[in-house]
Amino acid sequence: MKTFFQKLTDMSSVARTEQMLKEGLAELVQELGFDCYAYVNLQPIRTYAVSNYPPEWQARYLAQNYIKVDPIVSMAQARMQAFAWAAEHPCQSTDKLVRRFYREAEDFGIRSGVTIPIRTAFGHMSMLTLASHKPTLSLEKDIDQIAAITAVAQLHAKLEQQDVEPTASVHIYLKAKQALCLKWSAEGKTMKDIAALENISFATVNFHLNNARKALDVGTLPHATALATKLKLI
Repeated sequence: MKTFFQKLTDMSSVARTEQMLKEGLAELVQELGFDCYAYVNLQPIRTYAVSNYPPEWQARYLAQNYIKVDPIVSMAQARMQAFAWAAEHPCQSTDKLVRRFYREAEDFGIRSGVTIPIRTAFGHMSMLTLASHKPTLSLEKDIDQIAAITAVAQLHAKLEQQDVEPTASVHIYLKAKQALCLKWSAEGKTMKDIAALENISFATVNFHLNNARKALDVGTLPHATALATKLKLI
C-alpha cells in the first residue's frame, strides 16, 4: 500500500489534465488489485464524487441519499484515518435502509475496500475509497497513515485546482424568481432596490430570498449569493 500512495502522490503531481488524472487513478487502483475508486467530497449542500464506479450506482447513491446511510462514510467521519473494511451481509444489519444499501452495493460488485478520509477546508471532509468485489480484504501490512493522508491530500488539491467535472453530484435547484433576486443581490443591490427593479413588493423580495437561503441550506444572504455563484446557479 505504501508504494501505491507514493505513486498516487507522484501521479497527482504530474497530471496536467482532468483526463490524465482520472485515467491515472484508475490504472493505479487496478495495479493494486482493486476494481474501482471513488473520491467523494462531502459538504453540507455540495457533495460530489469523482469515480469510476458504475454510473448507475453513482446516480442511485446520490438520488437515494445513501451518503446518510453508508456505514463506511460514518466510519470515516468517526475515525478520520485510513482503514480497510468489508461489507456486512445484508441480513446482519437491523436497519432496513442499511440492508438495502448493502444489497445494492453488492449487486454492483462493491464488497470490500480501503477508505482514506481527510479534513479539508472549512471543516469539510473528503475521502478516497478503493473498492473490490472480494468478500474480504487481506493487506500484507497495516496502512501507513501518513503516506495515505499525504497522497489523498495531494489528490484533493489537484482535483480542486483543476476544477474536475464530478461524475456524480447532488443537484440543487432554485426557482427563477429566487435566482433572479439572488443575482441582483450578488450585484450589490439591496432588497429595496430589487423590489423597484423588478416592480414587486419588498415582502415578495424577502420571500424569494428566504426560500433561496433554505434551498441552499445557508443562514445568511451573503453566504447564499456566494454559494449560488460558486455553483453557477446565478
